[in-house]
Amino acid sequence: VLEYYERARQLICVERSTVQPIDTRWNSDGMARTVESELRVEFEITDGESLPEAHVSREVLRVNGREPRERDRMSRAGCTDPNPISPEPLTFLLPGYRDAYTFSAVRATRHQDRQALIIEFKSANRIGRPRLIEDDQGREDCFDWEGDTPVKGRLWVDASTYDVLKLERHLAGPTDIAVPLPLQRKYGFPAWITIDRDDLTLDYREVTFSDPDEVLVLPHSIIRTLILRSSLQSTRRTQQFTGYQRFLTNSRIKN
Repeated sequence: VLEYYERARQLICVERSTVQPIDTRWNSDGMARTVESELRVEFEITDGESLPEAHVSREVLRVNGREPRERDRMSRAGCTDPNPISPEPLTFLLPGYRDAYTFSAVRATRHQDRQALIIEFKSANRIGRPRLIEDDQGREDCFDWEGDTPVKGRLWVDASTYDVLKLERHLAGPTDIAVPLPLQRKYGFPAWITIDRDDLTLDYREVTFSDPDEVLVLPHSIIRTLILRSSLQSTRRTQQFTGYQRFLTNSRIKN
């Protein structure tokens, strides 16, 4: 994974993120919103006292097919847009984070015509204490939560190169989000909001580069379904990654 991040921070790509509001039966519940962004991975190895960090940064290119406008930044419609900076999904596999998870059940399989291994994982701490917060960009009626939520899942790993080929992650079970008293009073929320499901599937595919020739296994798509048992909106997000380009040491960019 460390080697993957070393390579990934020399790349940029286009991310197309489409969010469809859904109801608790997974049916469409409103208009979808699509945001296209230029995306890059940033990875920093710290001074040794802090854990290495990997995150993705985005520059929005289009919103529903048009150039972004200033009012989009504070629009409530953008509540489900990807954050400008967010954690990279494989960060939990870095050495400094492994104590937070247990890994087991390695078994052989095939994936995309490749010999692969399946590795199961789950949070070491099975008790989560997430807390509802208002949007950090100040958008009205826009919410998130902070704090860990216990998860479990599986990894598909190439049996020879150990490249990650697929990631599936789910909540370990329904999880309650504590609602602070000021938010209860301001919005009429109950003391707790329940996340019934938070399912994520991330697929990787080979991407071929030339001059010099190189084949890398990189993110192809992410599908995330979030089901909330509350007045907050449940959503299904689909992200597609295309147009990979590589920065070379002499400052060229190659497809």
